[in-house]
Amino acid sequence: MPGGDARSVEGSRPGSRDERGPFAVVSPNTAIAEADRVDAVVFDVGRVLYQWDLAHLLRKVEPDEAQLAKVLSSVITEDWHFQHDRGRPLAGMVAERIAEYPEFEAHLQAYATRFNETIPAPMPGSIELVEQLHRAGVPLFAITNFGAEFWAGFRPTASVFDLFRQIVVSGEELVAKPDPAIFVLAADRFGFPPGRMLFVDDNDDNIAAAHRLGWQVHRFRDAASLADDFSARGLI
Repeated sequence: MPGGDARSVEGSRPGSRDERGPFAVVSPNTAIAEADRVDAVVFDVGRVLYQWDLAHLLRKVEPDEAQLAKVLSSVITEDWHFQHDRGRPLAGMVAERIAEYPEFEAHLQAYATRFNETIPAPMPGSIELVEQLHRAGVPLFAITNFGAEFWAGFRPTASVFDLFRQIVVSGEELVAKPDPAIFVLAADRFGFPPGRMLFVDDNDDNIAAAHRLGWQVHRFRDAASLADDFSARGLI
């Protein structure tokens, strides 16, 4: 969590982007100009709405901490996993990796078949904020880097997404954040101008990419700071 005033929030509005950039700190007491009005909120999923940690699953498979560290740093890495987020089929990825690391076949099979165990729980307070926005009548959308096969297994477990009008899933679209193309696709599909949508994400590169395309943005740190931003913008 960043230092400074606990009530400050990290966010940016198009009218201020040239002066402050996408990570400017905006006071909750700041008046919101009509040009900066937010008509819809667009969430990331992993590490914004839900916790995500490969180690949460793999620790169940590999109790030895030294071996677990090797798996996470060299075998089942986030960079390797990102191939599936971008649309590469899971079967080919896993088979190729098993051929390269046969001693970790059990770990790779667990990754392929038990992925929901890498998502232990919602992020504290985030689901409640989604529900508040829904009650306030704010249109809700999401853009998530999520493999299509893993999304098909996870989505039925998360009823909060019933409140969302549309969700753009990278693995289904074969394009992932921070590629500008996914933001262009999402804006067209959601039906709101980028400058009227607030994009919430925990990744600096994703935030910067959206901001360059004219989206209003909030760099997620925790639900309390996000709630302050929503309040400042008159959303809740």
